[in-house]
Amino acid sequence: HAALIALSQIAEGCAKLMVKQKELGVVAEMCLGYIQDESPRVRWAAIHAIGQTCTDLGPDLQKEQHHRILPGLLSVMDDHANPRVQAHATAAVVNFSENCPTDIMSPYMDALITKLLTLLQSGKKLVMEGALTALASVADCAQEIFVKYYEHVMPFLKQILVSATDKTHRMLRAKAMECISLVGMAVGRDRFRDDAREVMNVLVQLQNTQLESDDPTVSYMLQAWARICKCLGSEFLPFLSVVMPPLLKSAALKTDVHIKDLDEEDDNEDDEWETIELGDKRISIRTSVLEEKATACYMLYCYAEELKEGFYPYVEEVTKLMVPLLRFYVHEEVRKAATTAIPELLNDAKLAVEKGIAQPHHNMAWVKSMLDYVLKELPESVMKEPETELVSSMLQALHEVIDHMGELMDVDPAAKAQQMHVISEMFKDVLTKSAERQKERNERKKTEDFDEEELEALEEENEQEEEVFDQVAECISAFLKKFKSGFLPVVDQLMPQVLPMLQQAGRSPEERRVAICIFDDIVEHASENGAALRYMQSLLPHVLTAATDKSPEVRQAAVYGLGVCAQFGGEPIRAAVGEIVTALMKVITAPNSRDDEENVYATENAISALGKVCEHQRAALPDPAAACAGWLDLLPVTEDKEEAQVVHELLVAMTERMDPVLLGAQNERLPKVVSVFAKVVGTEMLTPEVGARVKAVMMGLQPHWGGLFAALPPEQTQALQAYMQAA
Repeated sequence: HAALIALSQIAEGCAKLMVKQKELGVVAEMCLGYIQDESPRVRWAAIHAIGQTCTDLGPDLQKEQHHRILPGLLSVMDDHANPRVQAHATAAVVNFSENCPTDIMSPYMDALITKLLTLLQSGKKLVMEGALTALASVADCAQEIFVKYYEHVMPFLKQILVSATDKTHRMLRAKAMECISLVGMAVGRDRFRDDAREVMNVLVQLQNTQLESDDPTVSYMLQAWARICKCLGSEFLPFLSVVMPPLLKSAALKTDVHIKDLDEEDDNEDDEWETIELGDKRISIRTSVLEEKATACYMLYCYAEELKEGFYPYVEEVTKLMVPLLRFYVHEEVRKAATTAIPELLNDAKLAVEKGIAQPHHNMAWVKSMLDYVLKELPESVMKEPETELVSSMLQALHEVIDHMGELMDVDPAAKAQQMHVISEMFKDVLTKSAERQKERNERKKTEDFDEEELEALEEENEQEEEVFDQVAECISAFLKKFKSGFLPVVDQLMPQVLPMLQQAGRSPEERRVAICIFDDIVEHASENGAALRYMQSLLPHVLTAATDKSPEVRQAAVYGLGVCAQFGGEPIRAAVGEIVTALMKVITAPNSRDDEENVYATENAISALGKVCEHQRAALPDPAAACAGWLDLLPVTEDKEEAQVVHELLVAMTERMDPVLLGAQNERLPKVVSVFAKVVGTEMLTPEVGARVKAVMMGLQPHWGGLFAALPPEQTQALQAYMQAA
C-alpha cells in the first residue's frame, strides 16, 4: 500500500523524466500487478496509483498502455464486497478519460457503459456518485460517439435526478445534473432537445425550493444550466428569466471577511474558511462564498457568449456588475471571469441594436456609453493587476472590444483623445513591468539556491511573460486595423521600449518576434499616404537581419513583414527589393526548409512574400519572368492554411488576367498553374469564394482542357473534374 502511494507521488513529481525515459510500461506494470491483490487496501492503492499516473503521465500513458489499464479498471468494478474499491475505480476512469484521445477510448465504450450502468443500480451512494462522474467524463471524451449509448443512459440519469430527494442524496442528485448536461453537450442539440426540456423543468422546480446554504445542488445547477444553454443555443432563451435571478444574486455576493487579533480565538476553522496571518492580525476569508461567486460570474460569461443578442435584456445590468470585479483582488477566478465576459457583453449590446431587438432608447449611443465605461476601467485594471496571467487576459479582452466596436470611439474625438492617452500609458506600463520582471528573474538565476525546481518555475513565468508580449502585439494590431495611421502617435510613444526588443543580445525570441509583428502591422494597416514609410526606412534593416534568425517564429514574422513591405511600400521601397528577395530566398532554399515542421511556416510565409514581390514590385526585379516562374514552381503552399489562402488567391488573380509574365508569352506555364489548382481545390488551402473564381477561370479555359488535363497525373485530373462538376 505504502509503496503504491509513493509511486503515485513520484509520478506526480517526475512526470517529464518518466515520459522521456520511456518508463510508462514499467509504471503500468507496477500498478496493475497489484490491482487484484487479496487486500482491498492494496487494491485501492493500486487504483489510486493508476489514476494519478493517468493524470500526470497522460496522454502518453493512455496511448501506450490503454490495452492494459482499462481492462484492469473494468475488472475491479466487480468488487461488490468493497464499494470503496469500486468507487475508486470509477474515479480512475475519470483520470484516464480526461487525458485520452477519443479514438483510444472508442473500443472500450461498450464495456465501460455497461459496467457503469450496472454500478448506477448498485444502491450504494458512494459507488453511484463515482459512476455518474465517470459517465460524465467518458461522454465528454467520446463526444458524438456517445450517441449510440444515449437512449440507454439518459433514462437512468433522469430517474436519479427526480428520485434522489432526501438530504443524504444531495450530492448524488448534483452529480446527476452534471452528468446529464455533459452527456447533452456530447450528443448535441438534436438528440438532447426533448430530454433537455424535461430536465430543465425539473431544475426550475428545484430552483424554486428553499435549498440549504451548504447544498451542493446550487453550484452544480448553475453549471448544468450553462452547459444546457451551450447545447441548445437560442432554444434556451425561454428559461433565461428563471436562471438569471439566482445567478445574479450569486455573482453579487459580498466577501465574508473576519479580522481578529492573533491572541483572539479563531472561530473559523472549518474547510469553508481560509486564514492568513498579517502582522498582529488574523484574517479569515470564507472561500465557499468566493467559489460560488466565481462560478456564477463564469456562468454569466457563458450565457453572454452563447446567446449573443438574446442576452440583451441583461447586458447592462451584468456589465455594471462585471466591470468593478476587474479589481476584485480577493479572488483571481472572479477577475478572470469578469475579464472574459466584458467583450461578449459589449458585442451582445451592439448586435441587439444592429438587429433591431433593443428598445428604442437603447441605440448606438447607449452602446457607446458602455464602451466608454469599459475603456475607462479596463486599462486602469491592467495597470493594477498583480497576476501576469491576468494581464494577458485583460489585454486580450481589450483587443476583442476594439475588434467588436472600436469605431465607436470616433464618435467623440475629445473622449477618444483621452482614451488613447490612457491606453498609451497602459502599454508603457505593461512593457516597463515586464522588463522589471525579466530583470528579477535574471537575478534569481544567479542565487546559490537556484535549482531545477526553481528553473521549472522560472520557465513557467517566462511562458506567461511571452503571452503578455503576444497580447500586446495583438492589441496594437487591433488598434492599427481599426484606426490606421491615426494610431501611430501612440505607437511613436512606445517605440523607445519596442526598438530595443529588436536587438538580439539579451532579448528573447518572443520579444524580437513581437517587435517585428508590431512593425508588420504598422506597414500593413497604416501605410495610407506614406504614413508608415519612416518606420520602413528605420526598421527594415532589423527585419532583413531577423529573416535569418535562429528562431523559426522570428523568421516567420520577419519574412511576412518583408512581404507587406513589398505590397504596401510602393516606389520608395524599390531600392531594397534586391535585399528583400535575397533574404527570402535564403529562407526558402535553406536545408529542410519545407521538410522540417519547425521551418515550414517560415518557409511558406517567405514563398507568400516572394509572390507579393512578383506582383507589387515587379519593376524592381532584374528578370520578372524568371522570378514569377520560380515562385510558381514553389506552389502550392500546404501547411500554413491562412497564408496558403493568400498565396493561392494571388495566383488566381494573376491567372484571371492571363498575366503574361507569370504564364509566359505562349502560356507555356499554364499547365503548372492548373496543376496547382488541382492540388488545392476543395481543401482549406482555398476559400470557397476563391474556389468559385477557379471554376470560372477553368470554364474560360474549356477549349484547352484536353491539352491541360493531359499534362496532369490522373489523380489531379480526377480531382479537378470532380470539383468542376460539383454544385
